[in-house]
Amino acid sequence: MSHKLKLLHVMKLFLERSDEEHGLTIQEIIEHLESNEIKSESKSIYADIELLKEYGLDIESRKGKYNEYFVANRLFETPELKLLVDAVQSSRFITLKKSQNLIRKIESLTSIYEAKKLSRQVFVVNRVKTQNENIFYNVDKIYEAIAQNRKISFQYFEFTVDKEQRFRNNGDHYVVSPYALCWDDDNYYLISNYPKHDGLTHFRVDKMQNLDILEQTRVLYDDEANFNVADYQRKIFSMFGGTEISITLEMEHSLINVAIDRFGKDVFVHAKTDTTFRITVKVAVSPAFLSWIFQFGKKVIIISPDFVVEDFKKMIANTLKNYH
Repeated sequence: MSHKLKLLHVMKLFLERSDEEHGLTIQEIIEHLESNEIKSESKSIYADIELLKEYGLDIESRKGKYNEYFVANRLFETPELKLLVDAVQSSRFITLKKSQNLIRKIESLTSIYEAKKLSRQVFVVNRVKTQNENIFYNVDKIYEAIAQNRKISFQYFEFTVDKEQRFRNNGDHYVVSPYALCWDDDNYYLISNYPKHDGLTHFRVDKMQNLDILEQTRVLYDDEANFNVADYQRKIFSMFGGTEISITLEMEHSLINVAIDRFGKDVFVHAKTDTTFRITVKVAVSPAFLSWIFQFGKKVIIISPDFVVEDFKKMIANTLKNYH
């Protein structure tokens, strides 16, 4: 057994079975190597530890009856890994199988003892998860298509009342020019150019199947070089498209954080009364936007334009008809 391979075993042992609360003695390291049919002695282990420290592994020692050695700092701290686990388990677009697989990989980034702490916070079983295992491959292909400046084609499904999948467009493939991917309302969306619709069109990535990259060159967005996904996303509510116009809203003071969260800190706020303020923002008017306004009740008033006010009144009236 070469010394280089022995050094790799020692490093693996430190990464897996040591942290600030759990150290390794020289004898424990020797015994571990022997269990892997690697003979060693104390002098060579000390030399290995120095080599690993020189390499960049943060190994520290703790004095006692038998000195213990452990990895003090890693690339990811445990609180950071907990955040990653939370993100994976709460993401609807990641399937249950893939969530469990990713979390196991995240756990491998720390010691087996810290990994147990991560396992305790995993509650993915009863969460709503997508069933489409192809989503990760879809995302990869979309990014590849954008980089290659190519169009993509895919079938797009929806669910029937019998909870069966049914392809839209009579099962024919959609052919689109992909621009960007964005995360909205707990789902992954493709922002694209679809010739049958004016403006930009959005597709849920988890509802795509049989996605292929085509040889056809993308139809570029008019101002693609200056296209800002974050800015665009602020104007679009729940990926429902619509004509982008200026809207003036009057909101109660208690909703200032809501306004900033939705439209950004740069939104211009004009005090109207002692209890309300006004903002004028550009948004894509859609049922999702009107529903967003509706949730705040009398705390928000649409001031202009008039046709949006009328659309809002009609939405409320039509909703009330269901309860007569």
